[in-house]
Amino acid sequence: MRITIYTDGASRGNPGPGGYGTVLLAGPYRKEISEGFRKTTNNRMELLAVIKGLEALKKEGSEVLVISDSKYVVDSVTKGWIWGWVKKGFKDKKNEDLWRRFIEVYKKHKVTFRWVKGHAGNVENERCDQLAVQAAELPGLPADAGYESGQYS
Repeated sequence: MRITIYTDGASRGNPGPGGYGTVLLAGPYRKEISEGFRKTTNNRMELLAVIKGLEALKKEGSEVLVISDSKYVVDSVTKGWIWGWVKKGFKDKKNEDLWRRFIEVYKKHKVTFRWVKGHAGNVENERCDQLAVQAAELPGLPADAGYESGQYS
């Protein structure tokens, strides 16, 4: 059974408070995941949404379709840029911590990506946006340690 993962990230200010939203669909099953951080970037949240969706999968080797409105994430993988960054040790690349985490979980599954235009009426993409924005607006948000350390921003 193929699993479809819709993802979105948001930040109020860039950097600023941010969050991600992820919707996983598999047959009759649906799972929503979201989380917010006090200071982060939109790109970090877009990538973290994908990571969290993949990390939520229980069975390795799953066939997964990730649908995202992030050109940053989709193009980095589908155009192979990420593998060049790996070869160069992520020299001068942002979000190394998240990209390394992504690679670990990506390798466990058969993942394909599809880009969709954001805010264009795609029901599940809109839901992810809503989850991401709501998460970013929660009080007492934790730190995005990777961003706030300054090491990966």
